[in-house]
Amino acid sequence: MKNVYFLSDAHLGSLAIPHRRMQERRLVNFLDSIKHKAAAVYLLGDMFDFWHEYKTVVPKGYTRFLGKISELTDLGVEVHYFTGNHDLWMKGYLTEECGVVLHPRISVVEIYGKVFYLAHGDGLGSTDRTFRLLRSVFHNRMCQRLFASIHPRWGMSFGLEWARRSRLKREDGKEPDYMGEDKEELVLYTKEYMKTHPDVNFFLFGHRHIELDLMLSRETRMLILGDWIRQFTYAVYDGEHLLLEEFIEGESQP
Repeated sequence: MKNVYFLSDAHLGSLAIPHRRMQERRLVNFLDSIKHKAAAVYLLGDMFDFWHEYKTVVPKGYTRFLGKISELTDLGVEVHYFTGNHDLWMKGYLTEECGVVLHPRISVVEIYGKVFYLAHGDGLGSTDRTFRLLRSVFHNRMCQRLFASIHPRWGMSFGLEWARRSRLKREDGKEPDYMGEDKEELVLYTKEYMKTHPDVNFFLFGHRHIELDLMLSRETRMLILGDWIRQFTYAVYDGEHLLLEEFIEGESQP
């Protein structure tokens, strides 16, 4: 039985990350290290800091990452991509060119007999009105068409600069630390969801850039996957155990 891997939030191409090329290489090295051990890889969003597909144009760069994804799918590894709040403007490029299964929404799937709730996590349980307003604008089809009418030269520059400014507004460019079960929005959302869906065994999210492994009941765990900017963390499920691990180059991986 081969492993199933979960990771999120690399924000490739971010103008706020000084070590962008090294970061991409580390991610690619990880994917290379698991290519013969993996049955599936789930990318839970924001692997790119900004992504917008025009009709005949896709963003420059990321060739090592996209090439490695293509190699995985050519080997028969399922690669699932969940869009996040930085890369929600995906259409069919990764599906057509790289063999990726694209998930624009939450997905509840069965893996080796266990039920997994998988999502990037943005907007779930959020009470931030500004964020919710921006999210509704970004998901609006008319707004998407208007943005697509902008020449890629300016559209991509605008998107990457917006993302850079958003990250640098935070102290040291980092997300807030874990706020506790009574304040963490994804935890509150998960607990509420469990009331009507007690059959879910594992909830996995990205978005928050923190590592969290929380038992919510005897049968239910919630994980937030960290990121691939500072933490280089991922979850791995072997059909029996679900572990939250850190990728350290040179060490053998599960």
